[in-house]
Amino acid sequence: MRTIRGLWRWRRNPLRRPTDLAEAWAALVAALLIVLVAPGVGWATGALTHGALRETVREQRAQRHLVSATVVKVLPHPRIDSDPETASTRDAHRRVFAKWTGPDGSEHTGALGTHPGADAGERFRIWTDDRGRPTGRPLDEATAATHAVLAGTAAAAGTAGLFEGARRLVVWRLMRRRFAQWDTAWERAGQDWGRAGADS
Repeated sequence: MRTIRGLWRWRRNPLRRPTDLAEAWAALVAALLIVLVAPGVGWATGALTHGALRETVREQRAQRHLVSATVVKVLPHPRIDSDPETASTRDAHRRVFAKWTGPDGSEHTGALGTHPGADAGERFRIWTDDRGRPTGRPLDEATAATHAVLAGTAAAAGTAGLFEGARRLVVWRLMRRRFAQWDTAWERAGQDWGRAGADS
C-alpha cells in the first residue's frame, strides 16, 4: 500500500524527479513479483521435490527389508572418549556381533549396532537390501512431505530475497545518479552563490 501511495503522491508533484518515479515503480514491481511469483516458485519447487521424494520412498520400500538378527556376542566398548557428544552417541548404541538371513536366503554375520542392553542370543530387527547387506531405514512419507515443504519454503523465500535484492540494487543505482545530479547542480549554483542580482 505504501508503494501505491508513493506512486500516487509522485503522480503530478512539481518536485518529482525522474529517479523518484523510477524508485516508486521499482518498489511496486518488486512487491508484485514477491506476492505473485515467489509463492508460485515455492509451490512448484515443493511439488517437484515431493514427487521425487515419493518416488524415492517407493524405491526404498521395494529394495529394503526388515529382517531378524541374532546377537552372537557383545563386542567390548571402545576406549573411553572424553568428548561428551561422542560419548552420548556411544552409550545410546551397543556394538554386537550378529548373524541374520537376508531376504534372498543368504546367511550373513557382522558387527551391528543395537540397543545398550543387548545380550547374546537376543533377537533384534535390522534393515537390509535385497542381498542381505545392512542398510538404513527407508524414507517414510511424512519425512518426504516435510522435506518438500522445507524445499518449497526455501525456494519461495530465496525468490523473494532475489526480487528484494534487485529492488535494492535499482534504488542504490538511482541514489547514486541522484547524488551525481545534486553535485552537478551545486557546482552550477556555486558559481553564482552569494552574488547579489545573480538571478536577474
